[in-house]
Amino acid sequence: MDVETSKEKLVNDLRTLVGDAEELLKATTNQAGEKVAVARQKIEQSLIEGKKALADAEKVLVKKSQEAADIADDYVRENPWSAVGIAAGVGLVLGLLIRGK
Repeated sequence: MDVETSKEKLVNDLRTLVGDAEELLKATTNQAGEKVAVARQKIEQSLIEGKKALADAEKVLVKKSQEAADIADDYVRENPWSAVGIAAGVGLVLGLLIRGK
């Protein structure tokens, strides 16, 4: 789960970065000068590449999440009593932790 959490954080961070870069581009629209134009061009190209990378990362994350859900579903279907036992054990532990507070 730690890897998936990291992937989700990375995707969220990329979204934030893309949004910030787009705001920066909008804010510098009226700025003149060759250096500003070159910088804007580089940022626009980086945004295009970043959006592609973000889309790819989201596809991988969705695919891996679906695979994990399928594996869990298969396990529960093949071992229903084990799944019930595990769920009961987790419920018991959570109940004891909540009761102890």
